[in-house]
Amino acid sequence: MVFRKFHVNKDERALILYKGDFAGVLRPGDHYRFDPLYRYRVERFAVANARFEHRLANYIAKAEPAVAEREFHVIELGTAEVGLRYENGVLAEVLAPNTRRLYWKSYIDLAFEVIDIAQSFVVEPRLVPQLVSAVVRGAVKVAGADGVLAVQVPDYHVGILYVDGKIGGLLEAGMHYFWKFIRDLKVEVVDLRLQAVEVAGQEILTRDKVSLRVNLTAGYRVSDVLAAYGKQAKPMEYLYKELQYGLRAAVGTRTLDELLENKGAIDETVAEHIRRRTAGLGLEVDSVGVKDIILPGEMKAILARVVEAEKAAQANVIRRREETASTRSMLNTARVMEDNPVALRLKELETLERVTEKIDRISVFGGLDAVLKDLVKI
Repeated sequence: MVFRKFHVNKDERALILYKGDFAGVLRPGDHYRFDPLYRYRVERFAVANARFEHRLANYIAKAEPAVAEREFHVIELGTAEVGLRYENGVLAEVLAPNTRRLYWKSYIDLAFEVIDIAQSFVVEPRLVPQLVSAVVRGAVKVAGADGVLAVQVPDYHVGILYVDGKIGGLLEAGMHYFWKFIRDLKVEVVDLRLQAVEVAGQEILTRDKVSLRVNLTAGYRVSDVLAAYGKQAKPMEYLYKELQYGLRAAVGTRTLDELLENKGAIDETVAEHIRRRTAGLGLEVDSVGVKDIILPGEMKAILARVVEAEKAAQANVIRRREETASTRSMLNTARVMEDNPVALRLKELETLERVTEKIDRISVFGGLDAVLKDLVKI
C-alpha cells in the first residue's frame, strides 16, 4: 500500500484535488491519502490573505454548502447592498453590490457588515471616522474605497448634488460622504460671495458711426442657487452675454459726444437691462460700471485738437475779460484824479517812487516840481 503525506502549516489552508477535481479542504497538520498512482494534488493558500481566489470558489459555494459553511465566510450581496469587511476590528475592504466571495475562517478575526443603499446613499456618521477619514487622508489603504465619494464644500459656498443627472439637494459648507455605487453622483460647488465679471474689449459703433472699444465691470452674486442652476445651464455665461447685449444697446443708441459728456448713462442703461433680464433667475447684480472708453487713434488726434482749440478760446476770453476789467479800472482812476488834485498828486508821487526804485542815483535840478514836470513830458 502506498500512502502519501500532505503537510499544511498553521498559517495555511489547502485544497486537495483528485484528478483535478475538488476532493476537500485540508486544515493545518499532516494528512494521508492512499495514492499509488499519484493522482492527488494539493494547492496551498496563506490565510494572511483572507480572500479565497480560485476557479473553484463558486463551485464550492454552490455545490459544497457544508464545506463552504465550515471553512469559509460566504458573502453574497444584493444589487443595492454594500459590504464592509473588518479584520481584527479594523476596516480592511469595501465590497461593491452584487459581490460573491469566500473568505477563509482562520486565526484572523473577520467580521462583515451589510449596508442597504437602495433608499439612502449617504455614508452614516458612525462610519466616517474609520471608513472615510482613513481613505481620504491616506492613513490606511482600504480596498474598494473608491466607492466612496468625498466632497468638501468651503465656507461661503454651497454644493449642488446631482443624482443620475437630477438635482438631489444642496450641501452646506463642510465634508460630505456618499456611496457611489448604483448611482451617478456629481457635485458642483457654487461661490455665494460677491464676485466680479469683466466684459473687456467690446468693439461697438456709436449712433454717429464712431468705433469705440469699451471695457465694463459688473459685481454679482448668486442669490438663489436652485433657481440659478435650475433655469440656466451655465448662469455665468448667461450673465456675461446679457452684459454684452446691454452694453451694445447703451453705446449704439448714443453719439460720441453724448457718451463723453455722460458716461454714467451707460452704467444706468446696462444696469437696468441686466436687472430686467436676470429677474427671477437667482442672480443679483450689485453694480455695473464702465472702466474704459478707448477711441481709435485718428479720433484721439481729432479730439485733442478740438480740446486744444476749446482751451485756447477759453484762454482768449479770459484774457479779454481781464483787459476789459483793467481798462475799466484805469478809467475810473482817471475820473477820480480829474476831479481831485490831491489824488492826482498822490498818483504822481507813486509813479515817481516806482521809477526811482530802478535807478541807482538821481540828480534833481529845479526841485521836485521840475522832476514831476519832466517825468510827465517823458
